[in-house]
Amino acid sequence: MTAIGIIGSAGRMGQALAAAVPDLGATLAGGIDAGGDPVALALAADVLVDFSTPAALERTLAAAREARTPILIGTTGLAPAHHALIEAAAADIAVLQTGNVSLGVTLLAKLVREAASRLGPDWDIEIAEMHHRHKVDAPSGTALLLGDAAAAGRGITLAEARVADRAGLTGARSEGTIGFASLRGGSVAGDHLVVFAGEGERIEIGHRAENRAIFARGAITAALWLAEQSAGRYSMDQVLGV
Repeated sequence: MTAIGIIGSAGRMGQALAAAVPDLGATLAGGIDAGGDPVALALAADVLVDFSTPAALERTLAAAREARTPILIGTTGLAPAHHALIEAAAADIAVLQTGNVSLGVTLLAKLVREAASRLGPDWDIEIAEMHHRHKVDAPSGTALLLGDAAAAGRGITLAEARVADRAGLTGARSEGTIGFASLRGGSVAGDHLVVFAGEGERIEIGHRAENRAIFARGAITAALWLAEQSAGRYSMDQVLGV
């Protein structure tokens, strides 16, 4: 059976991953947190799953490359420098980085891209998300993933269209922008809603995560797939074949 190593094993997601491993026909190679030895874990595992922090990513990628161990990265809040590190690592090992490992959200992103490509610029796009009170980054990685999908559908980049702060007298909405709203509170695992607003009508496409188990199952499913791939950068779309 495939042995899975968990980076960030003591966190909420790390614990959910460990619980899901045996249910999906894999074994647990072990897990580490801050201060642990990623090289030793990478050598013991067939594939790594990382849900830790952006600050730990450089060290984790270096360990994965040294051990030639594929790695799935679900850590959010990454900066361009982190993506550059991921691209470099993908020359040596299989890497899958995503803002959301839910199979439902992966399909949602495809629907959002399709809708954005078919609706004209007079349809405004807004993305609202809500998470538990402990989440530290906003907008969520999933909201940004959906924003990327909407932007791709319109043939632009999210950087060109993103609006994430509407405080004060901001003026009328600019055509072609993609807006974000972030809510935090309680124990919400993750709610996302993409709104396409036209004159006199709206299309709303959404996803609600009822617990972390769906993310754990999606991550382990993707990790098992990734363990069989050659070096390169992969996406959840490829896991699902959509």
